[in-house]
Amino acid sequence: MAKQRKIIHVDMDAFFASVEQRDEPKYQGKPLIVGGQPNSRGVVAACSYEARKFGIHSAMACSRAYRLCPQAIFVPPRFEAYREVSNQIREIFWQYASQVEPLSLDEAYLDVTYTADYNGSATHIAQAIKRDILATTHLNASAGVSYNKFLAKIASDMDKPNGLYVIKPEQGLAFVADLLVGKFHGIGPATEAKMKKLGIHTGGDLRQKSLVELVERFGKAGHYYYNIARAIDERPVQSARVIKSLGKETTFSEDILSVELLAIKLHGLAGHVLTKLEEQGLQAKTITVKVKYANFQQVTRAQSVEAVLDSIAVEQWIPQLLKRTEAGVKAIRLVGLSLSGLEKISIGKGKQQLDLV
Repeated sequence: MAKQRKIIHVDMDAFFASVEQRDEPKYQGKPLIVGGQPNSRGVVAACSYEARKFGIHSAMACSRAYRLCPQAIFVPPRFEAYREVSNQIREIFWQYASQVEPLSLDEAYLDVTYTADYNGSATHIAQAIKRDILATTHLNASAGVSYNKFLAKIASDMDKPNGLYVIKPEQGLAFVADLLVGKFHGIGPATEAKMKKLGIHTGGDLRQKSLVELVERFGKAGHYYYNIARAIDERPVQSARVIKSLGKETTFSEDILSVELLAIKLHGLAGHVLTKLEEQGLQAKTITVKVKYANFQQVTRAQSVEAVLDSIAVEQWIPQLLKRTEAGVKAIRLVGLSLSGLEKISIGKGKQQLDLV
């Protein structure tokens, strides 16, 4: 029997606008529009939740957005800043998922079917990802958890902003039956209008149509509509990235000066990273310790080894790598541990099946 899949869809909340509000305090709490200027022919690339209250949304003409909210602040996009944050959140994704499929700078599917963190609970993993994103970027993300991509994508939209919504396997059919077809990912306004003319308003209505009829009406897409009406979506999470390193880091609630306590924290991180190494059937050639001091200065110290397969090599090098920093002299606010120079080895068998939620 195939293992029950566990898929998370993570979507940053009002991403471009939230980055601008984070970086410029005077924008916080105000209607903010990222895109063209009010008197330009540009469109809204993103807007804050304060602006959305006026009916403003992405892809709207900036001139119309201005008419709806003359007091809105218009700023040009800063894509380099958004890409920097996007890279940070993707690194967090790879700390938890075996496959990551980005859809844009601010959203991605994650396959955590074989992730052992939090006893394999996809819900707790999603909570941890949200916490890590907030600690690293000072931005909120919403997440949807389910057993396929279609449901996870819809779930991430159910409780925004800063939301987490779970659709369990036993809930899928009923959830889809009550869902308006306009909310279905993959059904746009034109298709929605066509479906309504056929008396299809909800997933339950869509489920009443045969595969033959749906293909006749909608072509190849009819197969997709037939399946999602039954909460079926077998599409895998597909990543084009070759994993170059595995790592995990933690930020302390209070700065730490004790070298012994720092070593204990790093040993804990090593356990997480080594679990990932084993899950993906890899061995590593380099151990790296990252340290961020209280003044936010950051250093890394690395050691090449013959092969890392278990905790022995990592744990013996942690004290040595810490000695090459100013641990014990300067207070430290963050530590991280990563393994790189990854190579495939034989994958172990007999992994325990873990719960979705």
